[in-house]
Amino acid sequence: MTLPQEVTIARRWVGTPYIHQASRQGVGCDCLGLIRGIWRGLHGTEPQAIPAYTADWSEPQGQEQLWTAAARHLCAVERDSPQVGDVILFRMRQGAVAKHLGIVASTSSNPTFIHAYSGHGVVESPLSDPWRKRIVAHFVFR
Repeated sequence: MTLPQEVTIARRWVGTPYIHQASRQGVGCDCLGLIRGIWRGLHGTEPQAIPAYTADWSEPQGQEQLWTAAARHLCAVERDSPQVGDVILFRMRQGAVAKHLGIVASTSSNPTFIHAYSGHGVVESPLSDPWRKRIVAHFVFR
């Protein structure tokens, strides 16, 4: 099976250190920075200028800023289960705003996703039940 280009691009980022607000392959990125980097790999430019944001961004206001931006630049898809190449949006705590992103890399018997995770950098992680339960939306690149 041929992998979607976005998964091939994402795998090149594995090992990039976690740096909040960054988006440079091999230098540093956060989860949004990884998705921005994949976007640039597909389209050549940023989808929009990214304002500075704090680690707790949009939580005090309770605004789904990341979800809104994802819906603006990616295509939302209704899925019961993730497909390879899907950008998945997570809610890390019940009742909190959704603020973590990853891309599905494998849907085999051991599904995986690639994401930038604080303390770990860009990694390909098992898409285990605890992670799956946190998924609130699926998107695909345009």
